[in-house]
Amino acid sequence: MPGYEALLYEVEDGVLTLTLNRPDKLNAFNQQMAAEMIDAFDRSDADDSIRAVIVTGAGRGFCAGADLSGGASTFNYAASRGLDSPVREDGSIDYANEAVRDNGGRLTLRIYKSLKPVIAAINGPAVGIGATMTLPMDIRLGSTAARLGFVFARRGIVPEAASSYFLPRVVGINTALEWCMTGRIVSAEEAHAGRLLRSLHAPEDLLPAARAIAREIADNAAPVSVALIRQMLWRGLGWDDPMEAHKIDSRGVYARGRGADSAEGVASFLEKRPAAFPQKVSQDMPDFFPWWEERPYS
Repeated sequence: MPGYEALLYEVEDGVLTLTLNRPDKLNAFNQQMAAEMIDAFDRSDADDSIRAVIVTGAGRGFCAGADLSGGASTFNYAASRGLDSPVREDGSIDYANEAVRDNGGRLTLRIYKSLKPVIAAINGPAVGIGATMTLPMDIRLGSTAARLGFVFARRGIVPEAASSYFLPRVVGINTALEWCMTGRIVSAEEAHAGRLLRSLHAPEDLLPAARAIAREIADNAAPVSVALIRQMLWRGLGWDDPMEAHKIDSRGVYARGRGADSAEGVASFLEKRPAAFPQKVSQDMPDFFPWWEERPYS
């Protein structure tokens, strides 16, 4: 197991549970947690034994947001990441400089690219990056003790972690604007009504409910198909015409239909038995994947 400090990495029966592990600080997000989470998703994608990922928090909080113990320099990423300042000699700013990049966005873009399904089990307060890091996750379950807040306007900044892309797509533009412009704390019940949370659970039932969903995926679905479906649906949100979906659907059905997973899926159905899909994400993604060009930070 990796020697993380701000994160627990536990694999059991094909399900990886990532637990944000700074309970004395309500799992406040810092540079170390960002780096460890990105590394954990790299490990997950490379490990064919992992079929689904659950993210939760240690103690009574999910994530209280950015660790503000650094005071006014909290969002000075050049200092926290040991990078050169993006401020030029003439005082202008080089916005393409790596030091300008938001840590939360680096994490959410990595989650967005995940080849494994990601389930958030939000066990308590999730504020700022604690809320926005969950947006590119595929399914969000909440404890009745959960509270969420997009509090950026109340801290004098703006939403981060690419949430201006993700949040309106999850809850709709009007709800996203209300929650971000007021910066107020949203109850678990309001988050559920606003479609941010799939379901609410008593605290002791939250992780079992998340694991049940992870098991349903792990036990029944072909891993390569799940990886493709995840990218098809997320990336399809930006398509400007259904023809773009038809192109990828057609490539996917044709390529997968010629493979061993499809043969096994049909045979197991006809024989009324569980499927044992042989193809692996690490080596059997179809030749048209990826079908997009990665966008550089600029």
